[in-house]
Amino acid sequence: MTRTTRRSFMATTALGGALAAAAPREAARAQTKSLRVRSYVTLQQLDPLNRLGAPEGDVMDCLYPGLVTSKGDGSWGWELDAASAIEQVDATHIKFELRKGMGWTNGFGEVTAEDVKYSYERIANPENKSAYRGDWAALDKVEVTSSHTGVIVLKEPYIPLWTTTLPFNSGSIVCKSAVEKLDGKRFTLEPPATFGPYKIKQNVARQRMTLERNRDWPGRQPVFDEVDFLNILDANAAETAYQAGEIDLTLLPMTAVPRVQKAMPARSKLVVAPSLAYWWLGMQMEDGVFADKRVRQAVQLAVDVQAVLDGAFFGVAPRSTGFIAPGMIGHRPANKVAKPDLAAARKLLADAGHPRGFKTEIGVRNSAEFVNAAQVVAASLAQIGIEAQVQPFDQGVQKAMASGKAGEWKKMALHIARFSMQPDPSWASVWFTKEQIGEWNWERFPDAEYNTLHAQALKEPDPQKRHAMYVRMQDIMEDSGAYVFLTHGVNPILHRDSFIPALTPDANKVLVPKFKLA
Repeated sequence: MTRTTRRSFMATTALGGALAAAAPREAARAQTKSLRVRSYVTLQQLDPLNRLGAPEGDVMDCLYPGLVTSKGDGSWGWELDAASAIEQVDATHIKFELRKGMGWTNGFGEVTAEDVKYSYERIANPENKSAYRGDWAALDKVEVTSSHTGVIVLKEPYIPLWTTTLPFNSGSIVCKSAVEKLDGKRFTLEPPATFGPYKIKQNVARQRMTLERNRDWPGRQPVFDEVDFLNILDANAAETAYQAGEIDLTLLPMTAVPRVQKAMPARSKLVVAPSLAYWWLGMQMEDGVFADKRVRQAVQLAVDVQAVLDGAFFGVAPRSTGFIAPGMIGHRPANKVAKPDLAAARKLLADAGHPRGFKTEIGVRNSAEFVNAAQVVAASLAQIGIEAQVQPFDQGVQKAMASGKAGEWKKMALHIARFSMQPDPSWASVWFTKEQIGEWNWERFPDAEYNTLHAQALKEPDPQKRHAMYVRMQDIMEDSGAYVFLTHGVNPILHRDSFIPALTPDANKVLVPKFKLA
């Protein structure tokens, strides 16, 4: 869900190893149709139960489909995938029938309705502590009616089912018999069985994941025989690697858009998609100096968001009004704090017992965009006496700290984060519920009204009422003082013109099996 380390080209550890390892393979590339895609996070999880970032989901789409999948045609629609038929017969019952002839790798037999039942109930089961259990919060059970048919039974209507659950990775199907044999019934980068259009050929830890065509896949065959997902964490390094011909598709930093548009690489195309993701400055409100609401409100009044956007993103990205992007249900018309008020901020600090300010850190991912944004924020805070040192963390460290059970979360006092998003407001609101404290709720924001509204909005069929609920939720967040909403940004995708990429409208999901040759 977030971007990570950005240093110089050859200083990026994962890139240096990946390119060195990839060099001898160029001769083989000439003999096969292959694709090289940048992964902007180090791949760590290929288990839908515990996935961490969007690039991991892109790999999962190649290995174990769901009943349905995103179309990848520039719309938010869905189409059949592992299912040959699916129908919502009423508000709480969805009948499905699987394709026949889909076989698991490693000799685990045919994909069955029992695998569907296992996959969805596994995520929904609170004992498994999946961060994505909210996607199946309304699931009662999956009834298996035959080897290839079943019924998804909901406890109550669940509005996001067809937009953010079934077409995305919470709808992925894993092999029950294979997973049950594992110690702990979990896996990371070595799935015990797959059945998608691709299968794993090789995994070089922290460098690349290589997939090859699965000739046994009964669905539409992909156009590429082989796909390399290269871990290139530094966005500037990724651009350099693209220019050098080492990768074929990459997400660029927002700041690269004006430069690339003026000097487009040969035989390349640039897609600049409006992002649904959201960036914010957050404050951990349970412990330390930011436990005082007046301090949090002082920060809200001190930060010049437009200066952050100009300084870190070159003005490419407009300011956001919350975690829901324009055009979606729940988008707020404006922020409550419209612009800085340094005098009011200084008074709040003095009232809180900090007339001369204090020292703190701003924790960010080790990426130029995050670091630059934090530096501008630090300059704003300096005007009210808060001396904020920018503290970059390597990939995964922020999440590990926020999830720490021994008090590591106390070090997450002030931070800038970016979360990916899917096309339903609930996929933003869920991460800030009380249940997500210790997982993705890094501010440890515990509001009861917010939780109630989130639960009600999941089953509210009236779009206007649902819209009002999400607007109110974002108001509550801002009123807490723990949030300064920054931007949604844009997602720039640079790719070779020899193929047509299949992307979601926000270009956050790269659907490799649906790519076409130009």
